[in-house]
Amino acid sequence: MNTQTAGDGTVGKALEILDAVAEFDRPVRFSELLQTSRYPKATLYRFLQTLTNQNMLTYDPGDGSYSLGLRLVRLAHAAWKHASLAPIARPVLEELAAFSGETVHLAQYDDGHVVFVDKLRATDRFETLAQVGKVAPVYCTGVGKAMLAFLAPKRMQLALRQQSYFKYTPATHGSAESLMAELEVVRCEGVAFDRQEHEQGIISIAAPILTGDGRVIGAMSIATSTTRHTLDTLEAFRPALLDAAEKIGAEATSWQFPA
Repeated sequence: MNTQTAGDGTVGKALEILDAVAEFDRPVRFSELLQTSRYPKATLYRFLQTLTNQNMLTYDPGDGSYSLGLRLVRLAHAAWKHASLAPIARPVLEELAAFSGETVHLAQYDDGHVVFVDKLRATDRFETLAQVGKVAPVYCTGVGKAMLAFLAPKRMQLALRQQSYFKYTPATHGSAESLMAELEVVRCEGVAFDRQEHEQGIISIAAPILTGDGRVIGAMSIATSTTRHTLDTLEAFRPALLDAAEKIGAEATSWQFPA
């Protein structure tokens, strides 16, 4: 998801290294980072030292590993409050999770990807890969397709070119052409479905969150296991899901939620 350009300089390089540490999803050693880094050993080490000194990373001398630092946690909390739909949407998500008895996801679009910003589980009988802060492809997730379908044409075309179309399951879209055909249906119907496209055995119904002027600022979904529901039975949640998305969109509009 890194979009660093030559003009980003030192800051861009530091952020790239932070992304690299975060992608391991666990404490990571210098040798592991070096294997995937495009920077020489001395340059990488210098950046890691600076980031550690600034509390953006923490270093464990016991096993020689780096982890994301507490300063990032504070920044993430501030971003969650000011640049995320989550605080606005939480009461509506709670109502929808209680009504459906299923897992509810809230996501936003970021540079060709889905970022999950909130999640409520109404049952512990199944789990999904989606976790708060996690990134997923837009082309094979319900929330992703719900947002894609309502992006402005130029942004949509850019997003389609950014996808890998990796086949996670037999149901995953393998090309932009097949995805575009479904997006036309999503625009007409107002909801998207995940037909076990990202995880085998997990399905969802999703709706875009739009501002009053029709700008897409996020999406939400009701996700469940194929042992609990079918795509047909998920249809029963459509009215409540659309109503919830409309409420969040109206609230976000009144808060002048940023583009």
